[in-house]
Amino acid sequence: MPKPHFIFTQYKNSLRVYIPNLESLDVTTIQKIEQFVLKRKGYFDFNTYTFVLQKRLEYKEFKQVVKVSGLDVDFEQNKIEQVSKPRVSFGQYKGLFYSELPDSYLLWLKNNYRGREKSIIEKEIKSRNL
Repeated sequence: MPKPHFIFTQYKNSLRVYIPNLESLDVTTIQKIEQFVLKRKGYFDFNTYTFVLQKRLEYKEFKQVVKVSGLDVDFEQNKIEQVSKPRVSFGQYKGLFYSELPDSYLLWLKNNYRGREKSIIEKEIKSRNL
């Protein structure tokens, strides 16, 4: 059985992890990953194979936290350029970049948000190919 492959992306106030081989993992491993995320008050999005933690952890710190938890995974770091990006001005994610939002929340906003930032939301969804 393959090991989970975590692609780590760090943002200013959170981190996002993409698991490209999620479908090839056994149910027990997926449940362990889900428990790891829930224990850290994160959000696991099964539709996009990602999870988000609202923590400021560096890549090395994240690797250590995962190893201490007992998960056996392969790691990869995705470096992104920090450029001036629009921030959310409302709700529970106020202050975060739109690029830091969970995919599921962006899709929810697409269908439910009618404010002045609608075009920013649509642009972010398009950039993620959702």
